[in-house]
Amino acid sequence: MTKFNDLKLHTKVLKAIDEAGYTEPTPIQAGAIPPALEGRDVLGIAQTGTGKTASFTLPMITALNRGRARARMPRSLVLAPTRELAAQVAENFDTYAKYTKLTKALLIGGVSFKEQDALIDRGVDVLIATPGRLLDHFERGKLILSDVKIMVVDEADRMLDMGFIPDIEKIFQLTPFTRQTLFFSATMAPEIERITNTFLSNPARIEVARQATTSETITQAVYELPATRRDAQAKAKREFLRQLIEQEGEAVTNGIIFCNRKVDVDIVAKSLKKHGYNAEAIHGDLDQSHRTRTLDGFRDGNIRFLVASDVAARGLDIPNVSHVFNFDVPSHSEDYVHRIGRTGRAGRTGTAMMIATTKDDKLLAAIESLIKTEIPRGETGSAAPKVAPSETETEEKPKASKSRSRSRRSSRSKSEEETAPEAEPAEASEDAATQAIPDKPQQDEKPAAAEAGAKKPARSRGGRGRGRGNQDKGPQVMGLGDHLPDFIAQSFEQRRAQ
Repeated sequence: MTKFNDLKLHTKVLKAIDEAGYTEPTPIQAGAIPPALEGRDVLGIAQTGTGKTASFTLPMITALNRGRARARMPRSLVLAPTRELAAQVAENFDTYAKYTKLTKALLIGGVSFKEQDALIDRGVDVLIATPGRLLDHFERGKLILSDVKIMVVDEADRMLDMGFIPDIEKIFQLTPFTRQTLFFSATMAPEIERITNTFLSNPARIEVARQATTSETITQAVYELPATRRDAQAKAKREFLRQLIEQEGEAVTNGIIFCNRKVDVDIVAKSLKKHGYNAEAIHGDLDQSHRTRTLDGFRDGNIRFLVASDVAARGLDIPNVSHVFNFDVPSHSEDYVHRIGRTGRAGRTGTAMMIATTKDDKLLAAIESLIKTEIPRGETGSAAPKVAPSETETEEKPKASKSRSRSRRSSRSKSEEETAPEAEPAEASEDAATQAIPDKPQQDEKPAAAEAGAKKPARSRGGRGRGRGNQDKGPQVMGLGDHLPDFIAQSFEQRRAQ
């Protein structure tokens, strides 16, 4: 069996590895480190949680141990899709390079440009950055990339999801053609393969697991809730999430709860805290210091539940996560693999539970197609949330009457009619009388309509100068507006004749 001592790493690196408690490399490390030490380009494909970060940090430290960086000209470059993943790479570098004199700088958003400029001006051997912040420094003239000897792209498929591929291509073009490139991804989408074909030269391809597979140490289950009204669905899911946590009991030492939307992250976290659970939210809209404190608290065990968007799904090395709860079925099937990969890491066992509804059928089918297996269905009978009828049944709104002459009493609600049944006969007769009035009287019925007009006015059509019998009104009576009812004008005419 291969050991780290067999990989020709620098003795100072081996000493740091030994102090960290590692003796045997993971398959991706055993496959990627030898060609990386030889100076070859490497294309590593492995599921999350397999130790990809050490696969490039260890050979980088060994290769860069000789030499010194010049001001604003880093000797190596590591690109990560999120601030958290970049910070984690920096932590790994500190762990494995503590017996060397190599320097590093971390360029991420949410941190002052002034502090980062000061580090770059002193010269750094390893520059760890997110693509956007790196280009910001370059465009400000604070960074020169012509001396980069090793370039690493970590979690490339996540870069694709976040829209960083144009930035990655631009950064590739800013670095020397002779650089060594280490390219790591969990999946190989067509766009990712195009980039590797363009910018990597005869890479050593290391694929230690079938693309988009889930770890065998993770127990998976999906719980399909019955359909409810949309505004009641979220509440039902929150209730069911709490029931799942209680159902697992003490087995849930800690857990990450994933939501698709940032607004849902906040709502779920507040709901859990309201019901007495130790939970905090983390997503891209929070400032960096808040996100760092939250992650540190979760790692230290001070926070039991981390409610997160997919910003926390990739590459975060939190080894002792017992459970992952998918509050939402992920929109992209690849995200399911990365979400549940937060548990069951480094050979440990883990549990992944997902809450689904009827509208998630297509997303669920896409996930099962990707991972080439059917996710077991969990029982929802005893644990299914009991939603009140008022939350699941849509109340029918009373239809507005088109007749403007209908009695007001006919528009009362159904509940009022049941409490006063004696009013129904009068109401019915009044409606019948209303409907009995002809919509347009014939020419020979005008005198009768005029006599009846004193008792009940006829409906007006509302058009300018288009009342009934307008041609027989006689002289117009001023002061009553343009919509003068016929019977008024005819009544005045008859009295004048008398």
